[in-house]
Amino acid sequence: MTGSHRVMRWLKGIVAGGVVVGVVGLIGVAVVRYAEMRGIDDLTRDAGFADHHPPAPDPRSEAELENLRRFPVGAVPLQPLIDATPAGGTLRLEPKIYAAPGRVQQPIRIEGVPGTVVDGGGIGSIVTVEADDVAISGITFRNSGDRHETTDSAVRLRGKHGSFKDNVIEDCLFGFELKQADRNIIRRNRIGSKDLPEALRGDAVRVWYSNGNIIEDNDIAHSRDTVIWYSIDNIVGGNRITDSRYGIHLMYAHKNRLLRNSFLGNTVGIFLMYANDNDVIDNVIHYSQGPSGIGLGFKESSNTRVEHNDFFANARGVFMDASPYDPEGFNIFRSNRIAYNGTAVAFHSDWEGNTFEDNAFLGNHSGVTVYGTGSANRNRWTGNLWDDWVGFDRDGDGIGDTPHESWSWADRLWMDVPDAQFFRTSPSLELIDFVERLGSLTEPRLIMRDERPRLRLPAPDVGARGTKRPEKTS
Repeated sequence: MTGSHRVMRWLKGIVAGGVVVGVVGLIGVAVVRYAEMRGIDDLTRDAGFADHHPPAPDPRSEAELENLRRFPVGAVPLQPLIDATPAGGTLRLEPKIYAAPGRVQQPIRIEGVPGTVVDGGGIGSIVTVEADDVAISGITFRNSGDRHETTDSAVRLRGKHGSFKDNVIEDCLFGFELKQADRNIIRRNRIGSKDLPEALRGDAVRVWYSNGNIIEDNDIAHSRDTVIWYSIDNIVGGNRITDSRYGIHLMYAHKNRLLRNSFLGNTVGIFLMYANDNDVIDNVIHYSQGPSGIGLGFKESSNTRVEHNDFFANARGVFMDASPYDPEGFNIFRSNRIAYNGTAVAFHSDWEGNTFEDNAFLGNHSGVTVYGTGSANRNRWTGNLWDDWVGFDRDGDGIGDTPHESWSWADRLWMDVPDAQFFRTSPSLELIDFVERLGSLTEPRLIMRDERPRLRLPAPDVGARGTKRPEKTS
């Protein structure tokens, strides 16, 4: 009897423990499911909002706006100085505070020196450029309005062939706002937004129906997005983007090149949404964390070259949603370093058409995952370096004798049941995984297979070439 009582007490203890684990699990399930699904859904919803909700006109007249502006004492009106500058001439501003707004309607140069400030008075946009061949450099733009429906900006750009270099934008809702403005250069500017919650800030650079622009070597911090809409042939290169929502976001934007940019601490590094024929080369994307954290994201985008990038310590290194969307399209991932991410490559669903070759997968918590049922094996995987591959190279050619395979054992339970992420790396799940591998009662699902896993990839052959790793400056 004593032995029977002990067995009963032991069984009751197991049942009680199971109930406790179940309750805790339900709480964890709710938190994980809500955070993950709401996170990405909110990002994609916010990104499409402006496309279907054009801004309402500002009901205030110019006279009303002028009455609302407040400038520092002694501010010099800017517009009379612009009007007095002949076409083709140069307006050299002294180290003073100038009062906006300014409207440029003929080709001129406006040059500032350290201490040259154009103040917006807290209302509307600061400078509007309507002429072609305008150059503005060396000016600090400060204190624009804070209304999104009127896109209050430091510089509203409507002309072509302009040059905007070495300016500072601070306490302005939007930085540069381009609308049907082609072949401009925006270079070496320091751009920030207002001190607002992330979703309420303005965009550092907003490009709408504008083609052939060069946006390079800018320092962007504490902004919302750098976004390109309905635009082609733009080059976005060498920018440093930190503490923002989308580092660079392409929407219905094709044939653009994203080169040598560095990203640190944004919610999303780069996101391509309904965007085709783009290049993503030599970028460094670090620390895109949180429930919505993504290094590089795709939604219904095709024919993209992703080469020589570094994806480091992101919640998801690469996120794929219905891409490539064109049934005859492709996306190529080649010579990238994907390291120390929560998930290296996450597929939203069973999809095909992507090629992953000669990439280095190092130190990721999970390699390749597919949400729900399905497999990533309909994509092409070849010649990648996997730090968790186990095997031999008997002929010494640097290629493994056996494929690298990823199976849906119990350690991948959370892919089929996302709520189970709460238990990732827990002793109980590790024990279940170990037992299942010893003697599986069901056939595991093959997630992906690389027939030619590499044993080594020389450092110069993978990752960003020459792009500096971003570091926090404060």
